[in-house]
Amino acid sequence: MAKSNLFDDEQIADIRDCFSLFDKVGDGLVELSEVANVMRSLGYNPLKEDVVKIEKELNDESVRNKRITFEEFLASLVAHGPKIRGGSRSEYTTMVEGLRVFDRDSNGTIASAELRHILTSLADRLDDQQVDELLAGMENTKGQINYEDFVQMLRSS
Repeated sequence: MAKSNLFDDEQIADIRDCFSLFDKVGDGLVELSEVANVMRSLGYNPLKEDVVKIEKELNDESVRNKRITFEEFLASLVAHGPKIRGGSRSEYTTMVEGLRVFDRDSNGTIASAELRHILTSLADRLDDQQVDELLAGMENTKGQINYEDFVQMLRSS
């Protein structure tokens, strides 16, 4: 089994299990084009430029439709993982604290209408359909949304 200072044996086994889910042929190899999806399924959040860089490093120009081994994937994860790790506790905390400002009753919820307004008018604006998809099933009977659950849902998608 591949060794790394970043992961223990159990974590490597979990990474291998996830990697194998993307092995469509059953030969222990994964399409290079699936590397970002494997990383995302492990909780990483590579940006497009990260994916391009990783794929370029792993790609052998002489091989069309390159497939990579688990060891190649793990080496790439060790090299790039710390830079692309998504969903850190500080990001979660920052998002929750940002929404807490709108929690007028200090009960862990904000009005669905207010969250909708935030999502459609501030920063990276979403359209109504995108907001409807995000908020589906999140609203309680009083028209409130638990913002910690909302942030958790965002991080898991």
